Amino acid sequence: MIYFNGTPALKTNRLTLRKMRMDDTRSAFDHWLSDERISDHRVSPALKTGAETKLRLEKIVNAYDSKEVCHWGIELNDGRDLIGEIDLYDFDLTTGNCEVSYSIGYDWWNKGYGTEALKAVVEFAFTHMNVHKLSAAHNTDNPASGRIMEKAGMKQEGVIRHMIRNAKDQYKDCAVYGLLREEYLLQREGDV
Repeated sequence: MIYFNGTPALKTNRLTLRKMRMDDTRSAFDHWLSDERISDHRVSPALKTGAETKLRLEKIVNAYDSKEVCHWGIELNDGRDLIGEIDLYDFDLTTGNCEVSYSIGYDWWNKGYGTEALKAVVEFAFTHMNVHKLSAAHNTDNPASGRIMEKAGMKQEGVIRHMIRNAKDQYKDCAVYGLLREEYLLQREGDV
């Protein structure tokens, strides 16, 4: 059984994962939502205007009233830069499974921030929410995202051909990863 806790703040060595706010609109637009390099790896297209970004953030912020929403902005601990977002979604109450997705602004790629954020959310999902299995997928032409998943303890389970169609109307194959709660707990014991 999944225990929903909403979106509490999570801290790591370099990051604060927190609820998104309406005053994040400019950062979200500038840092990742308008960037074609990032949207090429997402299903949704790059946003063209601040107004589109404002509508997207309004949906997220208004959804925080539900304890079943787990959507964090990723902020550097110095509080100056919101560099991305990460969320848990598609909760299956029958199996206790869910999915995770994330986006990091291009200026912060290859610095370990994606791994740090994902590890924090994986820990939250398994230790506070009692999730049974966490899944994620990445386009096969974005292997760096797969390395993030592996560093967070996830294992590749296969490749699904033409799993998504991006905003450029291109079909993309996706590598699918998963991690079971029991595997996570064993990994964590090994780290002690």
